Parts: sequence; structure tokens; C-alpha cells
Amino acid sequence: SGRVSMDYIRLLGLSFIILAALATITAKEITSNRRLFEVDYENDQFLKDGQPFRYVSGSLHYFRVPREYWQDRLRKLRAAGLNVVSTYIEWSRHEPRRGQYDFTGDNDIEHFIRLAEQEGLLVILRPGPYICAERDLGGYPPWILHENLKMILRTNDSSHTHHVKRWLEVLLHKIQPYLYGNGGPVIMVQIENEYGSYPICDRRYTQWLRDIFRSYIGSNAVLFTTDGSSSFYLRCGPIPGVFITVDFGHGVNVTNIFKPLRAIQPHGPLVNSEFYTGWLTHWGEPNESGAPTSGVVNTTRSLLAMNASLNFFMFFGGTNFGFTSGANNPPFQPQLTSYNYDAPISEAGDLTDKYFAIKSVISEFFPIAEIPVRNSSKGSYGRLVLEPKISLSDSDTGIVYPNTMYPQTFEALELYSGLLWYETILPLDFSGRALLVAEKLHDRAIVYINKTAVGVLSRNVTCSMFISGEASQPLSLLVENQGHINYGKMMDLKGLVNNVTLEGKILTDWKQTGYPLDNVSHLARLPTVEHVDLPAFYSASFQLPDTLKTPLDTFVDMTGWNKGVLYVNGHNLGRYWPVAGPQVTLYLPGPYLFQYPEYNTILVLELEKVHPDRTIEFVSAPIWKA
Repeated sequence: SGRVSMDYIRLLGLSFIILAALATITAKEITSNRRLFEVDYENDQFLKDGQPFRYVSGSLHYFRVPREYWQDRLRKLRAAGLNVVSTYIEWSRHEPRRGQYDFTGDNDIEHFIRLAEQEGLLVILRPGPYICAERDLGGYPPWILHENLKMILRTNDSSHTHHVKRWLEVLLHKIQPYLYGNGGPVIMVQIENEYGSYPICDRRYTQWLRDIFRSYIGSNAVLFTTDGSSSFYLRCGPIPGVFITVDFGHGVNVTNIFKPLRAIQPHGPLVNSEFYTGWLTHWGEPNESGAPTSGVVNTTRSLLAMNASLNFFMFFGGTNFGFTSGANNPPFQPQLTSYNYDAPISEAGDLTDKYFAIKSVISEFFPIAEIPVRNSSKGSYGRLVLEPKISLSDSDTGIVYPNTMYPQTFEALELYSGLLWYETILPLDFSGRALLVAEKLHDRAIVYINKTAVGVLSRNVTCSMFISGEASQPLSLLVENQGHINYGKMMDLKGLVNNVTLEGKILTDWKQTGYPLDNVSHLARLPTVEHVDLPAFYSASFQLPDTLKTPLDTFVDMTGWNKGVLYVNGHNLGRYWPVAGPQVTLYLPGPYLFQYPEYNTILVLELEKVHPDRTIEFVSAPIWKA
């Protein structure tokens, strides 16, 4: 029995060994079968399911292109040899009013992610909550300013973090199923955005953000930050325990430019999260900004040769439809409606010489599948005469607020876009001529005496002018919100932020009427009138050719008009300002148009000066002032 016992023990021991080996094999199989994207710091690389990986990504923002074109733009990224698409997520798009969420239509970020995966692309998400992106208030919803007019954005201010936390809980719960570790295409998620460029350095805030992100992301995607490449920007941008990346443009020594990063993160893959293919443009600049193709290509080659990963910012720029463009300050510079950016794919989705040059250099390092893509035809639909409909002040689109002793800001009145008309009367002791000062005017005002326009005040030109009139005549200022500041100090209230003075005396007793300009489509159906006082609405209807099976993209030439807003079939195409330039045309996507025999409706709000013939023209290519 002793021998039996010993044999049994040996057998039992062998069984344990076999079970342990089987358990080890099973564990290895589980590990190898589990989807995992991670940073391999020891070997300075990413690992995707245990295998070395690097990416060539392109920025394409879903909110700058109609949903109908998402797949086309994504496919064009993949056809250029890119394996990842990067997009910001814009809070203001998804929570336009406090507690009212929208993830439908052009805001359906989940559909965008699924399409990217369908097109063979992995995804990098950049949900902020601050995104910059040359968007109004850097992607923050402007209503947040009403909640506390002294709120300090991008800090641990509790009135701020209260809203951030609630938003992130909604968003991150939605994107969890799309994380790479959960079976989706999302490999990386960025926390905040270029925080090292912000004048306030609140590490409590960024670490608080990190902990919220971690609670939803875990190890299912890589959390990262990005900042400018110099030591200055890397002082406060990085967050402990979060992978660090940097951004820079062409024409640099790529070895030297990574040295400040290596000083604080000695190991890990090198990443340029915003490699600039062009640049943003402001109203009033002499021409469209950009970057030379040769410089972009040469630096791309240098980055790929050193085994770095990169994200082209932008690969497709798109359009700031509506009132979504932001502004820089100081000096105050509102950004264009077009976000063409001199990107490889144009605003209308066309492949440029830069696109093919970048594709060629990528092919030196990666095999590129042959994916058929092409440029689309454009429509030249001719000239259209617009008819006067109604003056702004006579329309039913205004919100009349209770009179106040002193002027109120847009945000105090919960007005987040458009125009605010301030009205008072000239004092009884008015001498007939005096200096009007609107200090801290945000952003631009047309001044009226007795309902006649007498001049323009502007935040970046002058906030004062001499006016003439008579005592008790109406004095009014029509103030335009040209876009909240999106970079640097962002506490940017709109309207008459300070009191208005006349010869140093404060003017009081103000009537205020707000025009958000988001409820104007019905005005096109009004009967035509012979005369309107500016600002005023003009409209016309037209049909596309009956031979056209699918509406083509086109550009609306606003030459001869001065400044205003253009609507087509209820879609706000954005601000136009051809006299300032350099943008003269507005992009009109084909999906916004109706096929024959339906009629398309154009509605224009002109603030200052109408085209002599009241005409606009549909042209097949964008026009830029040189």
C-alpha cells in the first residue's frame, strides 16, 4: 500500500503539473486573445495585441462635415495610407442647452466611430472638455458662462467641474463600448487639450480629469495628453501617469524637437499629435493661411524614418457652419467660416496635390491598399436675384428682455449667438455732438442715431466715436457676437460688457432685444416688399436642373454684399464678410439641396450694404481674396 500511496502522490503531483501547465496555456491564450492597446515604455513603442504598432493618423472632425459625407472623407483618409482617424468631441454640439443632449444626425458620434471601423481605421478621440479647434469658446457650451459669470474655465472651480463631471459621465459611458479593449476601434483618448498653453496651471484639475477618464477607460485604451513641444508648454500640460505627446509643424529638426519631451518622458514611442498641414485663417487677413507641400512632406518623411507616430492636423478641415467659429485674442481676431486649412483634402472633399504627395511619402514606409476614391463634380447653378422680405427689427425673431438700468451681456440674458440690439435715448442735456465710448465692446456694433446708421465700433479697431444728434433722439447699438475666444484666457462675455458713456457720463435705461438667428427660416415665405431698412432679410427660391440626379456641392459667391449670414433650406451656412475677406464664397454641400422639382430657398440677413443688383451666384470653386 506504501508503493500505491507513493505512486498516487506522484500521479497527483504530475496531475497538478499538467493542470498548472494547462492553466498557463489557457492564461496565455486568454492574454493573446484579449484585445489590448498599450504603451511599451521599455522598447519605445506601442503594442497592439502584443505586436509592435505605430500609426499615421489624420484629423477629421465629424462636426465640420455633413453626416452624408462622413464615409467619403474617412475612405479618403484610408486610401492615402492612414490607419487612424482622430477627432475632437465638441461638448457644445451635444449639450446645446443645459441638460439637453443631442447625439443624433450630424452629432451621432457613435455612427462616425462605426463608419471609421468599417473603413479599416482605428480611432483617436479627443473629448476635451476643452478642445480649442478654432471653435466657439473652444468647444465649451456658452450656456456655462450664464451659470456663473465669474466662472474660471479649465480649473478646479466647483461651479465649472460640476458641469464637466456631468457631461463626461454622459459621454464616456457612450464611448465605452467602442474602446479597443472592449472590441471597438478606439485606441487612444486624450485628456484636456494643450493645457500647457493655458495661463492658469491647475494640476488639481487635470489630475481630477485623469481620474474621471480612468474610471471609464481603464486599460481599454491609452490615455494621453498633447502640448507644444518646448519645455515651456511641458511644464504644466503633462499629467502624472498619463502618456505624453507633443505637437509641431514642418521645417524643424525632428530629433532636437523631441528633446524636451525626452527630458520628462525618457522612454515610450515618440508621437506628434498635431502635425500641421496648414493653418487657420482670420477675417481681415490678406489671404488664406497654409503650409508648403514640400515642407510637410519632408518633415513627414523624417518623422516616419525615426519610427515616430503622427497625426496630420488637419487631413480634412471642413466648415464652421452656423455660428461655430471662434476667435483669437489679443488682438481680437474672429476666425473664418471656412476651415479649409490648406489641408490635403479640401473643404469640399477634393483630393489636392498635397494629398497625393503625402500618400507617396507614406508609401515609402507602409504598403497602401488600392482604394478607389475620386473628387466630386461641382455645380454652377447660375445667378439668383434676392427679394427684400422684412427688416430685422420688424421681424418676429427677436426676444424682448425687460428694461434694465445698465446694459446686460449676451450671457446674462441667456443669448448665445447672433445679435443683441441695445436701445436708449440721448439725454435731455445733450449738446448736439459728443464722444460716445463703449469700452469693452464684445465684439462689433453698428451705431444708430434716430434709426439711422452713423458708424461702426469694433473690439479690435475702436470703441469710441463722435456722434451728432438731438436730445431725446433714440440711440442704439446693434452688437454682433463674432465668436467666443477659443485659446488662452477664455472668459469672453459678449455684448456691452461695461457701461456706455457719452462725454464721460454713463447712459442708463436700456431696452434690449436679442436675435439668436436660429429661428428665421419662415421669413423666406413672407411676401416681397418694395423697401426694407437694414439690417434686413432677402430671399429667393430656385430649382436645380431636372437632368441632375443628385444635387452637387457648390459655392455661394457673396461678392457685392457686405456682412451677414446665409441660410439654405434652413441650414445656416455661416457668416459671410467678403469686404473683409479673404473668404468670399460659402460652401454649400449637395445634401443641403433638394432635387428637381422641389424648390430650394435662399435666405440672407444683410447687416450693412446690399449688392447693387441684389444677386448671388452659385459657382463651382471657392473664391479667396488675394
